[in-house]
Amino acid sequence: MNLFERFGQAFMPNYGVPPVALARGEGTRVWDVDGKEYLDFIAGIATSSLGHAHPALIEAVSRQVATIAHTSNLFLHEPEVLLAEKLLSLLDGPARVFFANSGTEANEAAYKLALKYGRREGRTYFVAAENGFHGRTIGALSLTGKKAIRDQFGPFPVEVRFVPYGDADALKEAVTGDCIAVFLEPTQGEAGVVPPPEGYFEAAREICDSTGALLVADEIQSAIGRSGHWFAHQADGVTPDILTLAKGLGGGLPIGACIGFGDVGRLFEKGDHGSTFGGNPVSCAAALAVLGTLDLGHVTSVADRLRTGLESVDHPLLKGVRGRGLWLAAVLGEPRSAQVQQAAQDAGFLVNALQPDAVRIAPPLVVTAGEVDTFVSAFPAILTEAAK
Repeated sequence: MNLFERFGQAFMPNYGVPPVALARGEGTRVWDVDGKEYLDFIAGIATSSLGHAHPALIEAVSRQVATIAHTSNLFLHEPEVLLAEKLLSLLDGPARVFFANSGTEANEAAYKLALKYGRREGRTYFVAAENGFHGRTIGALSLTGKKAIRDQFGPFPVEVRFVPYGDADALKEAVTGDCIAVFLEPTQGEAGVVPPPEGYFEAAREICDSTGALLVADEIQSAIGRSGHWFAHQADGVTPDILTLAKGLGGGLPIGACIGFGDVGRLFEKGDHGSTFGGNPVSCAAALAVLGTLDLGHVTSVADRLRTGLESVDHPLLKGVRGRGLWLAAVLGEPRSAQVQQAAQDAGFLVNALQPDAVRIAPPLVVTAGEVDTFVSAFPAILTEAAK
């Protein structure tokens, strides 16, 4: 029985059986169990910031495992304090941090933090965006505007009103003095790497300020250099009330963060929330290695090269390119993203069929100019094969 058959028999069927079984990685390259080599332009869903087997990550994690691997929240340790301090140094204004294990958990913490504010102020509902994705636990799922994954698990404990993403007028109409918080992604990730219109986040900040609602920026995918900035909201000159992080922060190790700005960061009292593994020393050491190694100048340079290269591809199947930094979607004129993903895999590249007409391209942030050129050069033939 091969590994795929064993997977199918051992696991719940919610993922299906993935098409590739990976055995090892180095830099932006990975090898499957049969020895085939791929250029990884998925990066663990925008997570493997430093690629695979990066020396800084290996050293930091190995050193920390050899020192102390877990403490629980009954005790503190220096890596979690150093990481919190480092994150705060990269942000604007006073804030406080809560560490979790994942993006969903970070958003769950944000949901509870906002809910405590709302109940104190007598507010009753949330606002979020259609097609937004914030996670799959009940609190995070209640904020997720994807009917296909949401509706079968309702009803949810608190009302959430959904508005079209990028429509500032619709947002203004939905947010009243009874609104607890607005949850938004600076760019919608799972919807197809969809950036908002210029000025949308500034408008959202103004709407929340005028009504007293909190603005929550879900930067699970967009932060830690992925968009070309440490945090995507910084490109808009907007500071949220709550910020959530995960994915790229740990460079492949599980960690999430919920950050509350100003008074919001002091809403939780002792016992209000917790996590046994949150702020794990090994994950914090990994995150410190990521933050200490990433070069935003390099990210910006190769991101411009990747986008320019993809935009120069003249192919009838390619409709356009959208996104920010090293977080792009190739937009197709037909719903053939699954075929593009397969053709890319056959050609030795890993990309992600994100939506029927959108392919996610999100390589590790250490991808080289040469590797970008290799992918761009191969992309027309990949599209031609997918169009057959």
